[in-house]
Amino acid sequence: MSPARTRPEVDAFDVNETLLDLAPDRAALIEVGEPDTLLPTVFARTLLTGIAGAAVGSWCRFRDAFDAALAQESDLGPHERAGVLESFGELAPHPDVEPALRRLVEGGVRVVTLTHGSPGVAEAGLERGGISPLVERSLSSEVIRAWKPAREVYLWAAGTCGVEPGRMALVAAHGWDVLGAQRAGLTGAWFPRSERVHPAVYEAPHVTAADLAGVVDALLALPAA
Repeated sequence: MSPARTRPEVDAFDVNETLLDLAPDRAALIEVGEPDTLLPTVFARTLLTGIAGAAVGSWCRFRDAFDAALAQESDLGPHERAGVLESFGELAPHPDVEPALRRLVEGGVRVVTLTHGSPGVAEAGLERGGISPLVERSLSSEVIRAWKPAREVYLWAAGTCGVEPGRMALVAAHGWDVLGAQRAGLTGAWFPRSERVHPAVYEAPHVTAADLAGVVDALLALPAA
């Protein structure tokens, strides 16, 4: 943990995998005859498609990037791919999410979500898990036609929440997301979920722990500004 960081006023959470379990997506792939092991490949190619496009000044929706990735990695037709895409509307929080968010809110920290995924996915998942009251707002960078880890996404999120970047934290199970947040001036917090270890080629996260609960404890333990 970096001693230079202070306790954030706002904690922004990545959505897919970090908060919401992608099990319905895996089930949808199985239903159309694909192995559940296809999902990590498609998800990674979705990120590659969107982030690479953004890097050269292009942009596409997460939904369209995911559909393109499915077309590249499988023989599914448009109708079958559409069915898999609809499964994003069935996502629900991991079991450790509700107690973690509740602990933050009870500790006086504002909680938001920050995704480059489709608007409505986070809201539906939080509602399904009964934890919408714990989240102040859900932010999708589709609004500004940008993908994380672009600096502008994190700065836009901080501005939207009315805080300086240094007063916001980004919690994610993806090292590239935490890296982007830290480079934008936010406090980065990482824990293993989809990744077993943090990428060694990136700068170390400001905060890291073995699980989500540990990350929350570490953020709350940071000294007040």
